[in-house]
Amino acid sequence: MELTGTPVCDGSAEGRLLVLRKPLSFWGGVDPLTGEIADPRHPQYGEGTGGRILVMERVIGSSSSSAIMLELLRNNVAPAAIVVAEPDAILVLGILVAGELGYPTIPLLRVGAGGIGRLTGVGGCHAMLRNGRLRVERPGGVG
Repeated sequence: MELTGTPVCDGSAEGRLLVLRKPLSFWGGVDPLTGEIADPRHPQYGEGTGGRILVMERVIGSSSSSAIMLELLRNNVAPAAIVVAEPDAILVLGILVAGELGYPTIPLLRVGAGGIGRLTGVGGCHAMLRNGRLRVERPGGVG
């Protein structure tokens, strides 16, 4: 399967998809030292985001999300990329500031609600993000 979206933060990445079943706040929701989902109320509590392509409808919560994203990037435990229906300016700010400080950055791709809907059920599959396109490799090599 392949989705085309709008790159908000450009770049390339690959990794296993982590498709969130519920929105997530980075502040209090993700441990900036480990990259794990730290909110015990989240259905994917304890799941690691580091090196994964994180797929979520939207980000919820605080303006501190940019600081948490910056810490995730600085600590090398950030997702490999983020795919969202609509981008959150605060989260994008964390990625942009990381670049300004010389830390690694990650791509962020906007795919709209329909794109997020197409990704439901493909969590754990390997995916590649390049040039605004997300290619999902389903088991058995079928894309």
